[in-house]
Amino acid sequence: MKITRILVPFLVLFFSFAYIRCTTEDILPSLSVSSSSLNLSEANGTVEVTATLNGPATSTLTIPFELGGNAQNTTDYQLSNLQFVIQEGATSGKITITSIQDNLIESVETITISIQNNSNVLVTSPVFLSINLQDDDADTDNDTVPDALDNCPAVFGDVSNNGCPFLGLVINEVLYDPADGIAGDANGDGTRDPNQDEFVEIINSNPSLNISGYTLSDASSTRHTFPTGTILPQNGVIVVFGGGTPTGTFGGSIVQTASSGQINLNNADDMLTLRNASGVVIATFDVTPLDDNPNESYTRKPDLTGNFERHSTINSANGAIYSPGRKVNGSNF
Repeated sequence: MKITRILVPFLVLFFSFAYIRCTTEDILPSLSVSSSSLNLSEANGTVEVTATLNGPATSTLTIPFELGGNAQNTTDYQLSNLQFVIQEGATSGKITITSIQDNLIESVETITISIQNNSNVLVTSPVFLSINLQDDDADTDNDTVPDALDNCPAVFGDVSNNGCPFLGLVINEVLYDPADGIAGDANGDGTRDPNQDEFVEIINSNPSLNISGYTLSDASSTRHTFPTGTILPQNGVIVVFGGGTPTGTFGGSIVQTASSGQINLNNADDMLTLRNASGVVIATFDVTPLDDNPNESYTRKPDLTGNFERHSTINSANGAIYSPGRKVNGSNF
């Protein structure tokens, strides 16, 4: 009887503890989605779409998605899987979209992929991706480059530039006010610094170009001189951070840190100027008409040709506040 009196309270305590452990909810991982390209050629083209978690999966996850757009699955394209699968210990899973060739002359069609919150992941803002399916029997802009091979199918361009016009050197994205806390760690070195995490993204919409001796200046002084041997390939990207130790791939772009030790753009009444080695102005970025304290970058919408807008306000950014070396949707140039 004495033993029974001792065991009963112990068992009650044990099962109460077990019940609490079983009903405690884990924090769901958050999800983002990117695509290897937003253009899919009808001529047996493929695009990889990747779903990425903010940390390794603790168990194998299956993440369903909804298809939309005016292109039809199994008629215009086919999918390698109807859901993303992220294996235990991995951070991402992929599906492949493969086009189906036909002989019809069609306008550009779209394939959309969207993901809402489900029991496996947390979607803090709607995930939506739109891919253009380009018919290889059409040439919308009449530049002699078929839409299926044209990276700019709606704009008359140059055959040697995959159907896109040569635009010269373009300042495409600028971060002059990094966000507070680790969210502002744009250079990925693990530390947020108001000067070191500033950056300028430049795209070479030219044939290959040697930019040795070119400079970046603000209204006060020269902040960066591009060192000898800095060669940007055609449509290549270079990112200049204020300092620190940039860590990451940054879309495969060339990465440098400011030769002066900082970019130091003012949040108001400042002008960023790119000059060639002879001092001729090539491109500018005017801070004056923009927000004094955006806590995120300003980037062109669309990339290369659009006006500057706050990064997170662009739908394809999926809430991201910067994308150094990459397009606004996170894919590579």
